[in-house]
Amino acid sequence: MGVDEAFAKLAGSKFRSRFRLSAADRKYIADKGMATIRSHAADFVRTRLAPANPPNDGRQTPMRGHPVFKAQHATATCCRSCLEKWWKVPKGTEIPPERQSRIVDFLMIWLERMQNTQQT
Repeated sequence: MGVDEAFAKLAGSKFRSRFRLSAADRKYIADKGMATIRSHAADFVRTRLAPANPPNDGRQTPMRGHPVFKAQHATATCCRSCLEKWWKVPKGTEIPPERQSRIVDFLMIWLERMQNTQQT
């Protein structure tokens, strides 16, 4: 599935489509830079999603507190249940580094789109 097709699929979800960056989120991204945000995203994916059985699965991603958290909820990459339901990533198996990278890339595309197009 291509990126645009994936975003169209997510747009069909009332829950997923409601996530937006706040002015504070956009400022945080602008202040830190996309390279730092990507590093944060990679760390969150590696530590909170990639393990076969992550601690607190289903509750490991807050709804706010970091722009990447909002991106994770918007893109259904917030927990192993959502990854399995939306992206067919099986629960109970470790996510390999190359798949982690694709998840981070998708998060960054969402953040860049929101950063560049969203108005408050």
